[in-house]
Amino acid sequence: MRIVLACIALTLAAPLSAKDSLGVFGQWGAFRDREVPRCYAIAAANESRNRRDFEPYASVGTWPRRQVRGQVHFRLSRELYTTPRVRLSIGSRRFDLTSNGSNAWAASRQDDAAILAAMRGASRMSVSAIDNRGNRFTDRYSLEGAATALDAAQVGCARLR
Repeated sequence: MRIVLACIALTLAAPLSAKDSLGVFGQWGAFRDREVPRCYAIAAANESRNRRDFEPYASVGTWPRRQVRGQVHFRLSRELYTTPRVRLSIGSRRFDLTSNGSNAWAASRQDDAAILAAMRGASRMSVSAIDNRGNRFTDRYSLEGAATALDAAQVGCARLR
């Protein structure tokens, strides 16, 4: 169910028929959109009783024509403070993310690679920030199935150009 909600959020701008499911692995799914072309692994945040302005999800995308691979993106559960500090925690690793509105990304391709490596070796991750009302919040994710979904998305785009 959580994966389905995240997929709906990503597919609002394009017809659902443009997406090919590459599989669901634990809490993560992998998809291909031949029209763009792009492939991505995606998961919804764990359920929470805290206030949410948006349905949060984590995704890792590949766009072969743009020569972009493994780009990390988070849709956060709340609108961010004007000058936000967004921090991703994976095991003992911490990453500062670039953000705008209610979205956050790795600051560089090197950070994308480091985040993906950390994701492969951990069981959970969390993203914390201050919302536009001055309240701290955290979105939490299971990494069960993430490595397999990441691999499926990479393989799914291997021949797309």
